[in-house]
Amino acid sequence: MGKIRTRTLGLEEVEKKQKEEQKKRREEKKQEKKKIRAPGLKGGERMVEVDVKEEDLSKMEKAKEILTKEVKVKGLKKEKKIPVHQRGKRYIEAKKTIDKNKIYSLKDAIGLLKKIKYASFDESVELHLNVDKVGLKGEVALPHSIGKETKVAVVDDKLLGQLDKGKIDFDILITHPSYMPKLVKYAKLLGPKGLMPNPKAGTISDKPEEVAKKFQKGIMRWKTEPKFPLIHQMIGKISMEEKTLEENIKKLLDSVGEKHILSAFIKTTMSPSVRIKL
Repeated sequence: MGKIRTRTLGLEEVEKKQKEEQKKRREEKKQEKKKIRAPGLKGGERMVEVDVKEEDLSKMEKAKEILTKEVKVKGLKKEKKIPVHQRGKRYIEAKKTIDKNKIYSLKDAIGLLKKIKYASFDESVELHLNVDKVGLKGEVALPHSIGKETKVAVVDDKLLGQLDKGKIDFDILITHPSYMPKLVKYAKLLGPKGLMPNPKAGTISDKPEEVAKKFQKGIMRWKTEPKFPLIHQMIGKISMEEKTLEENIKKLLDSVGEKHILSAFIKTTMSPSVRIKL
């Protein structure tokens, strides 16, 4: 049973006082209901719900937005400044020597490259071609060595063992047809480097040793970049005689075909490029 409360009737002052006490108790009960329990508080402690005006809520939301923005800004990574490549003084001087609006004869262009040479090592001479389409490729036997040793390998069990370790120590790979099924598993390793033997390149033969000797004599393979109609090829060293370089360049131009070439440039490893007549 609940508590029994007595009430005196007939006495106005006493009755009024009792009503006031009852009202007070009801108010206290309402306040008790508004108190909220919170973890971590000791026994008997309560959190009291406080009425907040709409204006105060609006201010709190704005403050929250500002704090959130500040946290996001602080969390951002600092932007990295990309350094601009600065050309050296000797490169700039060499570039001034070349008339960019002029198309030089092959002989004059080679002579100019020799004249503006400033590097302390024997630079490579490179031929750069803009062609009419992607996918052009071929091979050519240059009349003179380009001064770079071409490593040619013939597939055997020992070489397959090296491929298992991901080791590639050759520029051209020749194989007998019987080894092609075994080479399939290395397609992802050899293919992107253009080293996978195929009939069109002449790197699959019943007499692989003889084919290897042919490539070692100076057979050069050329092709466009995978996604752009550009051909880049080393054709010798700047220390070579002008006539030697000229003959190598002409041979490579003939192999690509004048009808496919839109423009041609030669340069050394460190020099600016010189446009040449076709």
